[in-house]
Amino acid sequence: MSLGIAGMGWITPLGAGIDLVWDRLLRGEEAHAEKIAGQCDGQSYTVFRVPESVLASLAPHPRLRRVSSRVKLDLKIAGRTALIFAISNGGVIYTKRFYRDIIESGPQAASPLLFPETVFNAPASHLAAILGITGATYTLVGDGAVGLVAMRMAEEVMANVAIDYCLVVGAEEVDWLLCDAYRRWRLLRSEAPVEPFSEIAKGMILSEGAGAILLARGGPLKIESTHAGRYYRKRTDAETVLKQILSELIEAENDFVIASANGTFVDQAECRALSRLVPEALVYTVKPALGESVGAGGLWQIIVASQALRHEELPPLLHAPAETRLRIPTIRMSVRNARAAIVLSCGLNQQIAGLRLALDG
Repeated sequence: MSLGIAGMGWITPLGAGIDLVWDRLLRGEEAHAEKIAGQCDGQSYTVFRVPESVLASLAPHPRLRRVSSRVKLDLKIAGRTALIFAISNGGVIYTKRFYRDIIESGPQAASPLLFPETVFNAPASHLAAILGITGATYTLVGDGAVGLVAMRMAEEVMANVAIDYCLVVGAEEVDWLLCDAYRRWRLLRSEAPVEPFSEIAKGMILSEGAGAILLARGGPLKIESTHAGRYYRKRTDAETVLKQILSELIEAENDFVIASANGTFVDQAECRALSRLVPEALVYTVKPALGESVGAGGLWQIIVASQALRHEELPPLLHAPAETRLRIPTIRMSVRNARAAIVLSCGLNQQIAGLRLALDG
């Protein structure tokens, strides 16, 4: 079964909307870095946040502060639409807020109506209710590869003839507690910029936002192949797994690759795998411009691949080293001869997935 992309939505630190964000990426712009303060040891963290001006323009529903939609489905379509919500760290933030309110406001803040906020499937439930989706609803929890794994799950869900559409959504919100955890794991850098494919891993910058992809049967952009994903036990094994997945997705020499390099150990694992298996392919990562949004990151990569295929060009890759084994677009670069794009996502918690997106015909 071939699935097509029927629609997309994008909220990022560079703004909201597919065309607006894409245009800013093509111009070589990057998100504004700002500092947030921790609440334990006085530590501060550099992050990329969704601008307040963007949030103010969205629907004012309190449950949709960082991801929003004004769509309301009719009853027939709603019953034949599935929702898959890809999430990574967000549930931790919801839980922290719930218990913080108890501490600050007293036991009366422990309302049974608020307790569901502490579970990971709360966002999916809220979003389905707000959009009016009455078909199947799922929550998928993972690392930075969860968005691509969700696309594979969508493929399986739509094998059911009772489902006509599947909305895949990924979202992430920045919080000091989240930053502190990644700092302690030595994956975070203290200052911008993100330097992809560096020989020395200097760390990533966390960001927030959301991505949404509506899947249907058929369309000009089709999900040609999805990889179910594999796990690596040690960081040194990531390259081997990446090669295995990449070898199953490669089809033509002129395909380009949207990688997940974010300034961590992932970069060199991807660099070695790509330079070995597809040395002539153009390689781009959006994370120097938008940051690492974890739960939303994989869907952002798919949106970038879709836009590059539609518009036949890639944005410039920001802050890459002058010497690299990869072919990278240092300026806006044409990909007019490319028929397909490989999206490769290596998460930080041992999950790797990939897919191939192609122009139909």
